[in-house]
Parts: sequence; structure tokens; C-alpha cells
Amino acid sequence: MARRKKHEEHANHEAWAIPYGDLITLLLAFFVVMYSMSSVNEGKYRILSDSLVAAFRGQPKTTAPIQIGTSAAGGKGGEAQSSGGASAPALRVADPRPVPEVDGARPPDSQGRVALERMASQVRLALQGLIDAGDVRIREGQRWLEVEVNTDILFASGNARVADQAMPVVARLASILAPFPNPIRVEGHTDNVPIRTAVFPSNWELSAARAANVVQLFTANGVEPTRMEIIGLGEHRPLADNATAEGRNRNRRVVVVVLEAPGAEGDYAGSRRRAAPEEIADSGETVLGPEAGPAGAPVPAEAPGA
Repeated sequence: MARRKKHEEHANHEAWAIPYGDLITLLLAFFVVMYSMSSVNEGKYRILSDSLVAAFRGQPKTTAPIQIGTSAAGGKGGEAQSSGGASAPALRVADPRPVPEVDGARPPDSQGRVALERMASQVRLALQGLIDAGDVRIREGQRWLEVEVNTDILFASGNARVADQAMPVVARLASILAPFPNPIRVEGHTDNVPIRTAVFPSNWELSAARAANVVQLFTANGVEPTRMEIIGLGEHRPLADNATAEGRNRNRRVVVVVLEAPGAEGDYAGSRRRAAPEEIADSGETVLGPEAGPAGAPVPAEAPGA
């Protein structure tokens, strides 16, 4: 009987293709699901982003007036102490109409006077909320314009860095001053509470650093650096009695003086020495000259504990 030939079964060398195909299909499905989950609704994301910015950093930048926080109400004990007291309501910094430039590099006296009047009008329009709150004061002389800003809205106690919430105030003021060629002097003033730190050994350094930082922001916002000068006066030009918290709060200030023309510094210094309440626009309070203290007494050459 013939022997049946036994056929050998050949091994299937392509069996791997089936699980490989399944794996590729699963990976494709996985990445499709991941992509669909990662797609962001741009509209909803923008709304969420604006809400977070408004909650943590104030209102987002718009063409509407900017909301600015203001100073504590006269409850601070001095430059070397931490800030305290109740905050005043948010104030509005409006965006006034553009200020026309003055023709010529150095205008004559009449044109310089017109420039000062234009600047004063624009500053009042832009900072009316702060003026109403008493944090900004504007005074006009025959050959100068003075804008006094309480430092409590500009700086933290014992600090010379301009606070973030005060940046729009400084920027708005700079945009008003930038188109004109008038000389500018920025004065820093403190109360008489001594400060002695590694950065600021005395109120001289603190007042000068504050004036310098304001000038730097002016420069960054378009004011020509050659027009400006920095003056640190420490506690030696008080406007009020340092014996009270209100008086110390009043004395902490930065004063931006815009002169009619170069050479008007003497007229400004002389008029401030002779200033009387009726001569000071928008103030109603006596501003003392360099040689007088809060009650007309001589100011000592050195403050106690300086």
C-alpha cells in the first residue's frame, strides 16, 4: 500500500500585520481624541483672559478712562513706616484733547506764557479726579506752572519705585508736557521722619531717587531729557506741620515745575518765597519758602536723626 505523503504546513510569516494594523488604528483614534480635547474656543478663552486680568490687575486697556487707586487718607506715620489707612475711591484719569506744539525751539516770553496756560488746562482736564481728591494741586505763576503730586499715590512707604497703579498718571502728565520746549524741574520732598536703610541713608537720597524715577518715566514717555533737572530736597521744604500725620502726609510730595523759559528759575524761587494764599491758584493754603518752617520759624540745617 502506497504511503500517503505527509504535507508539511508552512509557517505564516505575515501574522504580525494584523495586530500592527490594530495598533495603528488605536493610535490614530487616540490622537484624534487628544486633538479634539486640545482645541480652544478662542472667544471663550479671550473672555476668560480679560476676566482674570480685570480681577488681578485692574481693568484691561481700553479707550475708556483708566481707573486709578489713590492714596491712603493721612494715616501714615512716615516714610520709614508701612502704609496704612483707608483708601480713597478710584479716580479717573481722562485722556484730554491733543496739545498743539509751540513753534520754535525757544519761544518768546508771550508764547511761553501761552504754552504754560495750555499745559495747565490740559493737566486739569486729565487729572481732575485726583485734583478733586486733593492728591494733585496745580499752581500758576507769571512765568511758571507747578504740578504737585502727593507721593502716597506714587510710591510705597520708604520706596522710590513708582507704583504700577500710578504709571498712567505719570504717563499722562508726560504726554502733556512732551510737545513743549519749556524747561522742567522735578523736586522730591519727604516728611521729617528719619529713614536709614542700605539704599537710602537719609531723606535726601530718598527724595532725589523719587524725583529721578519720575524723570526716567517722563523720558520713556517722550519728554526730552535735556529739558529736565532733578532736585532732592528731603524734609527741608515743608508745607505743613510734621507734628501731625496729616501734615506729614501733606509734605510727602513730588513737584513738577514747568518754567516759561530758561532763566526763569529765579522768578520761580522768589515768587514761592513771597507766596500768599490768594496768590496760589487752586490751593488756598500758604506755601512756605526755603527759609521758613511750618510756622515761619527757620528750618534747621539738619533734621533730627537724619
